[in-house]
Amino acid sequence: MPMQMTFRWYGEGNDRIKLSDIKQIPGVEGIVWALHHKMPGEIWEEEEIASVKRQLDEYGFNNHVVESVNVHDDIKIGLPTRDKYIENYKTTIRNLAKFGVKVICYNFMPIFDWTRSDLFHPVGDGSTALFYQKNMIQDDYNAMAKYILDFTEKYNMSFPGWEPERMAKLDELFKAYEGVDHEKLWANLKYFLEAIMPTCRECDVKMAIHMDDPPWDIFGLPRLLINEKNIDRFLKMVDDEYNCLTLCSGSLNANPENNVADIIRKHCDRIAFAHVRNVKHFENGDFSEASHRDCDGDTGILDILKAYHDCGFSGYIRPDHGRHLWGETAGSVRPGYGLYDRALGIMYMLGVWESLEKFDKK
Repeated sequence: MPMQMTFRWYGEGNDRIKLSDIKQIPGVEGIVWALHHKMPGEIWEEEEIASVKRQLDEYGFNNHVVESVNVHDDIKIGLPTRDKYIENYKTTIRNLAKFGVKVICYNFMPIFDWTRSDLFHPVGDGSTALFYQKNMIQDDYNAMAKYILDFTEKYNMSFPGWEPERMAKLDELFKAYEGVDHEKLWANLKYFLEAIMPTCRECDVKMAIHMDDPPWDIFGLPRLLINEKNIDRFLKMVDDEYNCLTLCSGSLNANPENNVADIIRKHCDRIAFAHVRNVKHFENGDFSEASHRDCDGDTGILDILKAYHDCGFSGYIRPDHGRHLWGETAGSVRPGYGLYDRALGIMYMLGVWESLEKFDKK
């Protein structure tokens, strides 16, 4: 079975892009979805899941991949209350499995999910893209968080991992994480995974951890999924076929020392979900997101797609963040999640894949 192309959608009333728009992109088989109104630790109820599935069924999309069943901070910190939230997570896994979900994408980043300094940075051709200015993300986490949260409030958008209810308690969260160093976070991740693996096996649902974005510590908070060595450790730590990766090329390649194609060839059998994103590096450590075309960035998109092809990858894949094109501006589109550049990315990826298929047979 070849790779299965998907497209991330934030849901009715939460995304300006319609399922009817996505239906017109050739090759898209599934929608990567979530219940974005749910707070970390809450149970995803059966009727809420069924409602989304009905919407996707109408357009012939599968619902196999859920992105952002967020892990409660008490689990990451290792508080005594974590067991209650782990039980809630198990219930959510069981409920999702009843409606055909096969993969859950999640992350284990303390406090902040993805981090950027500019959500609509001019690229130079009239489009804009997410941008990371290294010297702006150093000591003052409140300034960075305020920039993101002011945007979400102004345009009435919610971002996974940036829930206003959590962000309102930033100082409390930083205090709670004071004793959580890298080894403690590794131990808490292991505890969580060992607790849920029996449920994953019972339900045939793979847990696919997303790479940390960016792949280095920020504001004194530890990051784990940052390079090949740590990915090796993660997979050996809980060596179970249901303990998998969401391998995000853009997150890893924000550090140019990471070779994503090498990691794919090494661990293809444990990659349940692939995010393909291109990054342009600058000498001072800044980076900008770019089109999916190989030569427009420094990620090695062609090498990455060839690695997946050579390994016989049959999992789920999607274009990750795209530029904002053709009138997509702040307020009209989610940062990184416009329609046009992700559609172009899909066509580029499928074109490369079809070429590899054709010439591989000769």
